[in-house]
Amino acid sequence: MKKSKYLFVGITFLLSFGCALFVAMKVFPNNPFSKTKNNTEVSLQDKIQDGDLIFQTSESSQCEAVRIATNSKFSHCGIIYSVNGNLFVFEAVQPVKLTRLEDWIAHGKDHKYLVKRLKNADQVLTPATLQKMKDYSQVFMGKEYDAYFDWSDTRIYCSELIWKIYKNGAGIELSKLKQLKDFNLSDPRVQKIVKERYGNNVPLDEKVVAPSDLVDSDLLKTVIDTY
Repeated sequence: MKKSKYLFVGITFLLSFGCALFVAMKVFPNNPFSKTKNNTEVSLQDKIQDGDLIFQTSESSQCEAVRIATNSKFSHCGIIYSVNGNLFVFEAVQPVKLTRLEDWIAHGKDHKYLVKRLKNADQVLTPATLQKMKDYSQVFMGKEYDAYFDWSDTRIYCSELIWKIYKNGAGIELSKLKQLKDFNLSDPRVQKIVKERYGNNVPLDEKVVAPSDLVDSDLLKTVIDTY
């Protein structure tokens, strides 16, 4: 009789423990018993690589002018770097700086973003090349944002930053350079910004690279597109 009682108690305990473990695995997906990651970790940490490019839509008047002039929804971009296991976006804002990836995404319209990567990144972006790119990036850290889109290194804008890092750090020209006159400058919203920036002396022959030029580069492939 005592054996049966102990056996019943033991079975009840095992069933209760099993149910509790099942609930824990369902309710707490990061429970060590479940051996799973949450969706955010899977979508970002597992998909993004050092040196990837990221694009978004910003909503300032200048960004609107950039979208119109380039006939593109993208107006801001940066290069993704892994620093001590964490993902950052190196971007040309005021000033040029590293921004945590999740914060960078939060700044974009509707939190949407596009990630691009060199088609042959596995062969080209070796640890040594990536380190060279990061070392070259230090030239721009803390510099002021270039609202005049001048091609010198005195100040820098977002797509110029990426283009120069790849050119000088990896020896790759992601796209052909254009001139300011190649873009749509006829729209009144664009003309307003141009007038504010340059007055009557618009540098139409200035070398320029836009976020859209990088997005459309034949050297890149899409990794993540949340649009």
